[in-house]
Amino acid sequence: MALHIPAATPATAEACLSPETCGALAWHRRQLAELERQVASDCLTGLWNRAHFDRLLEAELDRSRRYRQPVSLILFDIDHFKGVNDAHGHQAGDTVLRELALTAQSALRAPDMLFRWGGEEFAILAPSTGHRGAHRLAEALRLRVADASFPAVGRLTISAGVAEHLDAESSNAWFRRADAMLYAAKQDGRNSVRTDARGNSDAWAEAQGPAALHLVWQESYECGEPDIDAEHRELFGLANALIDAALTAADRDGEAARAFDRLLEHVAAHFAHEEALLAQHGFAQLDAHRRAHAGLLGRAQALRREWQ
Repeated sequence: MALHIPAATPATAEACLSPETCGALAWHRRQLAELERQVASDCLTGLWNRAHFDRLLEAELDRSRRYRQPVSLILFDIDHFKGVNDAHGHQAGDTVLRELALTAQSALRAPDMLFRWGGEEFAILAPSTGHRGAHRLAEALRLRVADASFPAVGRLTISAGVAEHLDAESSNAWFRRADAMLYAAKQDGRNSVRTDARGNSDAWAEAQGPAALHLVWQESYECGEPDIDAEHRELFGLANALIDAALTAADRDGEAARAFDRLLEHVAAHFAHEEALLAQHGFAQLDAHRRAHAGLLGRAQALRREWQ
């Protein structure tokens, strides 16, 4: 890309002494940002490229260690992509790659970073996400792709491998684990996700103990109705008791199930009490509030049944 460089080239903001020099400085900054974007992007799909992945990786790992937040890597590629090129031509294959990039981006969360790794292979860095969350993310992406239509070739599927970073391992070792999971997904018949169920999130949680996962009541949560606020605080306490019981290595006497039952009993009574108070005050959205309560309670009861 050839750039025409204006004569005025102020080096710093302090040198911006006139509208002309300010304009030139702004122009240079825009051009620099555009060049940096081009260097970091894959020219076919517009995604970040592998070189940019390498530049970001160490900073992301440093952030993970410093704040004790997990980070996961997802590798995925298109199943039988060679057949797409053979049957429809490389131009159709390129179109598929661009369309897949758009489909994948639509399935990701704001913090997730999507890269074209090379060929038909892609990578996702998922910050603040352990291997369980990354597996769910990869599975959602797999389903999104399977449901999508690619006009040039019809339906496609992907396979994915997931690995959460382990504190002592190198970035190369981390990549090899994710790649091994991708290979396992291919060996298992493709159109699947395989996850290495290890990671910092489990190690950190075990080291810190159950308290690290407790819900913490904040004053800002109060609604001003003393009875409701007291019930909300009790709900937090019962939920924390359930967390503690669920994380106990050996729950031989069924304390977790009893803690779940106590929580459900409290939630049902609290919802009924809250709805009665709202009715007394003529709350306009009471019907919608009741439906929301019923949905939450129904889901909690379903989870309780699945517990057994």
